[in-house]
Amino acid sequence: MKKYVLADRFFYANSTKARGYLELNQGCFGQFYEKLQDSSAEVIDYSGKWIAPGLVDTHIHGFFGVDVMDNDWQGVTQTMSEGLLSCGVTSFLPTTLTAPRDVLKEICQGIGGHYKEARGAKIQGIYFEGPYFTEEHKGAQNPSYMRLPDASEFQEWQEVSGGIIVKIGVAPELNGICDFIRTVSESGVVVALGHSNATFAQANCAVNSGANVWVHAYNGMRGFAHREPGMVGAVMTQKDTYAELICDGYHVHPSAAKILMDVVDRDHVVLITDCMRAGGMMDGEYTLGEFKVMVKDGAARLSSGNLAGSVLLLKDAMKNVVDWGIATPEVAVRMASLIPARSCKIEDVCGKIMEGRSADFLVLNQDMSLVATYLDGELRYENKSQIVK
Repeated sequence: MKKYVLADRFFYANSTKARGYLELNQGCFGQFYEKLQDSSAEVIDYSGKWIAPGLVDTHIHGFFGVDVMDNDWQGVTQTMSEGLLSCGVTSFLPTTLTAPRDVLKEICQGIGGHYKEARGAKIQGIYFEGPYFTEEHKGAQNPSYMRLPDASEFQEWQEVSGGIIVKIGVAPELNGICDFIRTVSESGVVVALGHSNATFAQANCAVNSGANVWVHAYNGMRGFAHREPGMVGAVMTQKDTYAELICDGYHVHPSAAKILMDVVDRDHVVLITDCMRAGGMMDGEYTLGEFKVMVKDGAARLSSGNLAGSVLLLKDAMKNVVDWGIATPEVAVRMASLIPARSCKIEDVCGKIMEGRSADFLVLNQDMSLVATYLDGELRYENKSQIVK
């Protein structure tokens, strides 16, 4: 028996379709019809609601008590993966921190050997946030393990991962970084820039060498000044690059988020969470990597008071930018699904509703609150408190 989803609006990659029927065919998206083609077909009725592609979190360290740095692949593929469905996330990149070489190697082996066993949100690769950073804007990265870039070291990690490291973050001012960026980007890995005190010129040199993503823009980088535009100035002037943005209201003021979106255009802004293990948990004391973190009132902070990752859920980041009046629902969905996938070169497997693609999608109320998450055409999460008739 054929199956269709009925809803009032469908967010496709380059258009929004009005009320109609989206076919589901053996776990994949089929065609879209304005009228039902088969009166005997099963219809999943979400009248009054909207359908969006599953969200893609390309920068996330942990969730629901799990930290990628625990080196517990079961925690990542089970607890974290399944928990992310409640956030509207159907694809993600487990994200590491700056650490010793052998620790990172073991994490690569664990995730690389078992990522296909993910029970919920699909693991589309690994993001290495570090260790090639500098100390001044270290955030919650441990400076003891920061070092100069080493292409052979990175290649070792890539080999033991089975080739699934899709992105690495680096600081543009490090010696030898431009050669490293050229080597790594030519192999197909995306290079991101952050946790850095780089000048405007150094950041531009890194982009010209092949880097094209900015690690949580504004945060962990040299700010803008009228005589030295710094990293933030480079973010705002380098075309065809992608700026990660943490829209929790703590990391970036809504007006600053709007300025960035207006300048670089919203098709180059990637909504991320930078979420740590306390995501989905109660306030209290946790760890991020080796550091103690206190979570209170929606913010995660080190003992110094500095922010340490976040407890932001991607569905909430998407809703926030709409509530703040800086993005339409259509644009907000793109910034949390298609644009993240595109920025990390995984657009071929996630981020959009497309015939033949795995039917990973969300059901939203018209206030952008999450009603349900489907994975491969099957209902995997339902928030009954948000089912508004």
